Amino acid sequence: MTNFPIGLIALVAVSILIYFGAAHRVLDRMRLSDKAALAVIAAIIIGSFFDVPLTSRVTINLGGIITVILAIYLLAGAGTAYEKIRAIVAAAVTALVLFLAARFLGAEPEQIFIDPIYIYPIVAGIVGYLAGRSRRGAFFAAVIGVLALDIGQYVYLVTNNIRGTVAVGGGGAFDSLVFAGILAVLLAEIIGETLERIQGGPDTDDRPEELIQNLREPQPAAKPLEREGFMNERGGENNENQE
Repeated sequence: MTNFPIGLIALVAVSILIYFGAAHRVLDRMRLSDKAALAVIAAIIIGSFFDVPLTSRVTINLGGIITVILAIYLLAGAGTAYEKIRAIVAAAVTALVLFLAARFLGAEPEQIFIDPIYIYPIVAGIVGYLAGRSRRGAFFAAVIGVLALDIGQYVYLVTNNIRGTVAVGGGGAFDSLVFAGILAVLLAEIIGETLERIQGGPDTDDRPEELIQNLREPQPAAKPLEREGFMNERGGENNENQE
């Protein structure tokens, strides 16, 4: 699935948000710094212009592969084993839903109100969030789900002896793979943040204590002069009690 300019537009929009500090909360929960995120986005955009031939029928898009590597990195940094397992299962579910969508929507695209190539990232983003739930899990599920569809296309061509070339990783920034991951994280952030506010705070069940501490609002630090005055007052009270 190539020639998807919305993926490039989404990356540029995300870069602007990161540059102005509007995406700091999301990146912090995904354990990425602003500089690292901007470097990865730049690598995805640049790598999208390079297709490396693997065989006569398979090429690898560098931008798409960088996105897949990022998804694996985020999965490896997941807080618990449960989150990792859930993300892997979510990726399988997303791939299955995309396969069914391609089977029924791709047959006669002229009869659909929207181009199927726009449906795939939307479906992947929504299913990736619903199954993965966490920001890391949603991104992994959406990206790997679209990647599985590319691999499935190659298997279909080989099995049916149909001529054609498949780009593993799609077209990078010009492919639905990138936009699907961004959409999944966006849904996880908006819906997840809303639910947390309704519940009065983040869910702490089965989460590491270190992560829970990071999610809580930090207590304001006492100023040195205020603390010194407090200690002097306490000292005076102790002296009075002794007298």
